[in-house]
Amino acid sequence: MSLSIIVAVAANGVIGKDNQLIWHLSDDLKWFKKCTMGKPIIMGRKTFESLPRLLPGRTHFVLSRRKDYQVPDGVRLFHDVETLMENLPEGENFVIGGEHIYSLLLSKADKVYMTRVGKAYDGDAFFPPFDEKEWIKEKEFPGEGDIPHTFVIYRRK
Repeated sequence: MSLSIIVAVAANGVIGKDNQLIWHLSDDLKWFKKCTMGKPIIMGRKTFESLPRLLPGRTHFVLSRRKDYQVPDGVRLFHDVETLMENLPEGENFVIGGEHIYSLLLSKADKVYMTRVGKAYDGDAFFPPFDEKEWIKEKEFPGEGDIPHTFVIYRRK
């Protein structure tokens, strides 16, 4: 089992505001879909609630402290990190947010797929401190669109 994080991060560390993405980057959305298709996606309750619908082709794992939280059929609900980790399938599993879930799982991740957005944004959700010295940059390539951004894949040393 491997754990990967996928995230888009503004120049000032912002990842969202009011439980929403701030920017619209078409190729980032395509990148997200390409990377996560057919793989389990792990998220917190607020991120799950922000989705317009269940994302097709992916098993949804939701981590919530709320014991009374209800999820639709087909969604796997967990109340602690240990139980979640024990139940992840073989292969690559993607953490898709939000801030608290990234903080809980970054130390357990083998890879980080980071879209580095070349602008600062006003937001209320941030990616946790990320020390590039702990990672090897496997791949880096520019994105296309009105907002400058770069896709970077890091692998833990």
